[in-house]
Amino acid sequence: MTPARQTTTIGVSIPIPSPHGEFLQARRAEFGDPGAWQIPAHITLLPPTEVGVADYPAFREHCATVAAAEAAFDVVLRGTGTFRPLSDVVFIQVAQGVSSCESLEMALRSGPVTRALDFYYHPHVTVAHNVAPVHLDRAFDELADFSVTFAVEHFTLYELGTDQTWRPELDFRLGGQAS
Repeated sequence: MTPARQTTTIGVSIPIPSPHGEFLQARRAEFGDPGAWQIPAHITLLPPTEVGVADYPAFREHCATVAAAEAAFDVVLRGTGTFRPLSDVVFIQVAQGVSSCESLEMALRSGPVTRALDFYYHPHVTVAHNVAPVHLDRAFDELADFSVTFAVEHFTLYELGTDQTWRPELDFRLGGQAS
């Protein structure tokens, strides 16, 4: 008999809608990122966080409360940025919608599950991580002209599977309920 899990690893993010999310995920794979197919394209609101099984229902309720209090908003993704030399990451920049992302991030981390951050919160979409510098440079250059606008009407609670793949569990509609 397998013992019951005492914790689960969760994350909360804004998924990048089709076809843009799939495009960015495929490009991430082309740059050699080993996690490309395990991590859907997204803007992180709560990074990977261990949650006790007993605390998980309260956190889901907290997500619903946060979502109900926030209005839908538009995001513009435009151009590339990097965290180098601090971290070998290239990303697509959030050019519009930053303050709404920041508001959601702060609210989500203030509930029954708290999470200290290793770095200040900077909303973005990772397109290359854990790859050689030449591939980071390619990602930075080849996606420099990327631009898309979309409406954010929900955020998603993800769970990390035992296979290290992130899977959506619940969507929380802004100004509404979980779906």
